[in-house]
Amino acid sequence: MTTAKKGFPENFLWGGATAANQLEGAFDKDGKGLSTADMIAHVPKEKRTGGHAMEISSSRIEEILAGKIEERFPKRFGIDFYHRFREDIALFAEMGFKVFRLSIHWARIFPNGYDQEPNEAGLKFYDEVFDELLKHGIEPLVTLSHYETPLGLTQKYNGWAGREVIQHYVRYAETVFNRYKNKVKYWLTFNEINVMVFSPYTGGGILIDKVDNKLQTTYQALHHQFVASALVTKLAHEIIPGSQVGCMLARMETYPATCNPVDVQLAQHENQLNLFFTDMHARGQYPNYMARYFEENNIVIQKEAGDDEILLNNTVDFISFSYYMSVTKSASADLEETAGNLTGGVKNPYLEASDWGWEIDPIGLRVTLNNFWDRYQKPLFIVENGLGAYDKVEEDGSIHDTYRVDYLKKHIEQMKEAIKDGVELIGFTAWGPIDLVSMSTSEMSKRYGFIYVDLDDEGNGTLERSKKDSFDWYKNVIATNGEQL
Repeated sequence: MTTAKKGFPENFLWGGATAANQLEGAFDKDGKGLSTADMIAHVPKEKRTGGHAMEISSSRIEEILAGKIEERFPKRFGIDFYHRFREDIALFAEMGFKVFRLSIHWARIFPNGYDQEPNEAGLKFYDEVFDELLKHGIEPLVTLSHYETPLGLTQKYNGWAGREVIQHYVRYAETVFNRYKNKVKYWLTFNEINVMVFSPYTGGGILIDKVDNKLQTTYQALHHQFVASALVTKLAHEIIPGSQVGCMLARMETYPATCNPVDVQLAQHENQLNLFFTDMHARGQYPNYMARYFEENNIVIQKEAGDDEILLNNTVDFISFSYYMSVTKSASADLEETAGNLTGGVKNPYLEASDWGWEIDPIGLRVTLNNFWDRYQKPLFIVENGLGAYDKVEEDGSIHDTYRVDYLKKHIEQMKEAIKDGVELIGFTAWGPIDLVSMSTSEMSKRYGFIYVDLDDEGNGTLERSKKDSFDWYKNVIATNGEQL
């Protein structure tokens, strides 16, 4: 009989999470190539329509490259972490971070994605970043691909739609594993791999106007990513003894709107379609329920000899995921839809929503953690969770973000409850510990950080960093290992 755990383990990894394309900037410095993220323009609020701002066409890319588009591309500039990383890491260290999740910008290492030789200046930059983190006792947690497909791969192969991209990704991974094997132990293969289903361009660098069947192309491209993920998991274990490789899912815990069995079954189906991605990474084979889904949607996965063995023999060491909201589904057409949730759904009358319409559900995080643990019995790592909100700077420069503290406090309380339930949770990296450019809308006003960055949606500001009230609060959470919230 095991004894119940009381709270966070002693070696719990507290920290924050970012993505290169949202904070680095320096998009054309030191030999970096263009990525898919560099093509995403800021969409002013008054011009936003339904659908995903992240899907763009091949003709638009040609116009951007020809200089015919006079819009702003905030992800090219980020918050200039490229030149300010020492200052930013010092602030993370002041909060007591044990871990910092960041991504390597693939196009900084292989400017086109398919180059034969890596860009030394890009490799050197990450050497300096990792050295700075380690100097402060902070473990790097590195995502290999975080919505940063080199544009060259999109132009040459239509991104991950082309199986050829596997070999280029493997070469990139092998390069960085060899380079940083004494500096980085924790790796993630693809960020929120399931987002490819909602946005093939974001997740896979795929231009939809170049394909005949969107769903077929998406799931075929995902097969390529699953194989690539398994291959680099194997490589990491060979090159870096003791390394830990995880997958990463945008978890959408789905509830039935009522106890009507039709709603319950609908929610079960939605959960299966979401957990398919972790099933692939943690179990290493296509689950039975997907056979029916593929058949009913005329999807045929083209595999090469050896693919199934590669997937089965190279499962991940841990499961990481983002958690921002839960989703509620109903078979009824009469219920009000939610405005903000990524996968749609109906309004949950028991939940409040963020400024962006994301439904806030701390208990759903405990449900999610328990469901993951029951399904896989693999260590879990929450690598994104946070509140995007409007922050007001007072006349004296202070920022009283009590709403952010409240959001995180409630989620951390539920993490602790899940640990008491018996879940093995190894870490928590709050999303956007420093304000950065929004993934979907490329705005700055949707702020997540404990650290404020003086930059607005139009690109104006000093880039000066300052602490919000949440900075000292999170510092104390880490210092007390989650005991004082």
